[in-house]
Amino acid sequence: MVLRSMIGLIEEQRSALKSCNQGELEAFAGGDQPMYDRLKVNDAKVDEMKKSLEDVLSKDDPIAKTLFTFHHPNGMRVENKTAAFGTIMIIYESRPDVTIEAAAIAFKSGNRILLKGGKESRQSNLMLVDCWHKALQEHKIPVEWIHYLDYDRTQTQDFLKAPTERIDLIVPRGGDGLIKFVKQHAQCPVLVSGRGNNFLYVHQSADWDKAVSIIRNAKLTKISACNALDKVLIDKQMPNAKEKISALITSLLKDDVSVLSNMKTDNGQQPEAWSDDQVMYEEFLDYKILIDTTSDIQSAILTINQYSGGHSSTIVTENQASADLFMSEIDAAAVYHNVSTRFTDGGQMGLGAELAISTDKLHHRGPLGLEQLVTNKWYVYGDGQIRE
Repeated sequence: MVLRSMIGLIEEQRSALKSCNQGELEAFAGGDQPMYDRLKVNDAKVDEMKKSLEDVLSKDDPIAKTLFTFHHPNGMRVENKTAAFGTIMIIYESRPDVTIEAAAIAFKSGNRILLKGGKESRQSNLMLVDCWHKALQEHKIPVEWIHYLDYDRTQTQDFLKAPTERIDLIVPRGGDGLIKFVKQHAQCPVLVSGRGNNFLYVHQSADWDKAVSIIRNAKLTKISACNALDKVLIDKQMPNAKEKISALITSLLKDDVSVLSNMKTDNGQQPEAWSDDQVMYEEFLDYKILIDTTSDIQSAILTINQYSGGHSSTIVTENQASADLFMSEIDAAAVYHNVSTRFTDGGQMGLGAELAISTDKLHHRGPLGLEQLVTNKWYVYGDGQIRE
């Protein structure tokens, strides 16, 4: 099988891939730590690539699954089944592991894929695509199933404006600039893997120790992830709210997190005050967090729905009715109760490898795994029926 062969090839090329990537890391400039982290290929990243292939390999074929059956009074049998899109294009920045996950999911779901990685990871991507082609050739499958678009920005723009072949779906995976670029130029449907800007609301009935633990996990464990935490709203009605907020800010400052807040601490370690409303829209992707207060749960919901990227939001509370209200009213791909936002991930949600995290509502929202990378098709069986 192609995926099984690919697992072996990735292992064979482990040292060569790390060496190739080291050159890209040394050439990388700009001081963008999150992008640097995404670019890096080490042993852990290679192991993750292999695991994503194993995950996809273990999944059932998502094509031709019956979603709906109807027996018409005139004797027709109507069925709706899953079907491949056709050709999918994914545009992504800096992450060589996407070259593995995206191609694996697309191939198993019957889709041809066009990969357009960033220039900073060009050599790593080309090496991985070469592995894909060897795996395909080993099983006498045309290498055109997985094609790398070795284009610069101008060539990519020209291709999007006037594709030389039919493209059925484009998935841009990156920052706002990339997404705007694709939406501006694409001539086919676009499924957006949008910004994070994730919020956490601490309700007045929250377990404070639980809230602090979740906040620290969501902010500190991986700042380059789109599921990292950006904003914290704390209910003013929480008992001893000022003292608790002061302690939280102090602890984050000690961990070298840049804290934006108009609250005062008790020990003189003051956060950076903010007044520009635009900061509420920002996805930080950095050791940076904004902490503010809110008057009640309805105010928190309105604030989150106005400013968040529609990715992930969580409430910390011991009141189930409040949790239910928050989760039903928040407009996001993933909503959480007493859980870190860091779990918005295909593997963590049981989907295995993922193509992206969609913040669109059509055709799919949230982690885009193997079973989500399909469309549907209607099959109607009859024996000469005509509509009167």
